[in-house]
Amino acid sequence: MLALLDNGQDLDTCAAEIGGEVGQLLTPLTRYRLRDPNRPWAIDNGGFKNLDVPGLLSLLKREEHHREKCLFVAVPDIIGSSQRTLELFQHFRPMLNGWRLALVCQDGQEHLPIPWGQIAAVFIGGSTKWKCSEHVTQIIKTAKLFGKHTHAGRVNDPMRWNHFEALGVDSADGTGLARYSHMRCAIAGRHEQHDLLKQELTA
Repeated sequence: MLALLDNGQDLDTCAAEIGGEVGQLLTPLTRYRLRDPNRPWAIDNGGFKNLDVPGLLSLLKREEHHREKCLFVAVPDIIGSSQRTLELFQHFRPMLNGWRLALVCQDGQEHLPIPWGQIAAVFIGGSTKWKCSEHVTQIIKTAKLFGKHTHAGRVNDPMRWNHFEALGVDSADGTGLARYSHMRCAIAGRHEQHDLLKQELTA
């Protein structure tokens, strides 16, 4: 699973620490420059903290010449409300014409239609309880059958990383992963931790 990091750190060092491929996640919150357009990259709207619509549109304008290589742009969303998020999706979609769009799935999305024909990706947001539910597993399975990119947000620990990796999710991000070496190293060591736990349980 690809780790998309919103940081200004050396990405080769981050890849070595996490033990896998890393790319860049751009947001209007941090406004880091795209350092290597040949690496996988995407744009998050930053709405988990504070949705800055002018900042997002400015970021898209800045990176417009690279957009063919962008995995997805997370369309503005409302945390915890799939209904309001779908309304925002339809409102902002014309402004994001030409970009590969991701619908940010929020709690309750299982009861509402996903505009599969208008998106390139699903971004798993929502509450911690919901995002690890069977509802989300079914959304991911459906997205993969439709050939859509699947991304999970707020994946900061080995247990959650393993959960989404086992589901075949394509990429993930997390503030902790982006900021801290020890959290990336924990992901790299997750298999050793699992083996150790198995040994303790069978001892």
